[in-house]
Amino acid sequence: MPAITTNDLKNGITLELDNGLFQVVEFQHVKPGKGGAFVRSKLRNLKNGAVIDRTFNAGIRVEQAMLDKKDMQFLYRDGDEYVFMDQESYDQEHVAPAALGDAADYMVENSVAVIAYYKGEIVTVEIPASVELTIADTEPGIQGDRVSGARKPATLNTGKVIQVPLFINTGDKVKVDTRTGDYMTRV
Repeated sequence: MPAITTNDLKNGITLELDNGLFQVVEFQHVKPGKGGAFVRSKLRNLKNGAVIDRTFNAGIRVEQAMLDKKDMQFLYRDGDEYVFMDQESYDQEHVAPAALGDAADYMVENSVAVIAYYKGEIVTVEIPASVELTIADTEPGIQGDRVSGARKPATLNTGKVIQVPLFINTGDKVKVDTRTGDYMTRV
């Protein structure tokens, strides 16, 4: 593994630290008037998604983890597992829902995800920031219910329940923000 100095940190770099794999979310080089320079950073744990603050002395060496990333197409669910196909070699791989995390709530057949591997193990699954999904079930809006900003629960075709405006009905296509799980707009 290549060792880099904390002066070389950039957003998106993956580091192997003593307590796991972390991706740099944010960093700032600080040169106080008194004392040595240091790097203040926010790191996201790739296993559980927790974000921690960590301060490094400037110039110390850290191990950069090299991730292998592949574009893979989601084919279908096989029991509890998700089956993906490598778009170059057409090899199929079964992925456990735990490895997908929240991305499992937005996976529909034929969608593409970027799967990152580290030492042969899946560490992250990246999906687009927004996806278009179909409302599988929701109660109809009631005539005369015109409260501004009112919401109702709706079940997506993936099984996730989100809050949508009253005018959305079963069968409508909607755009959903995958980072927050919020309704964005009707398609």
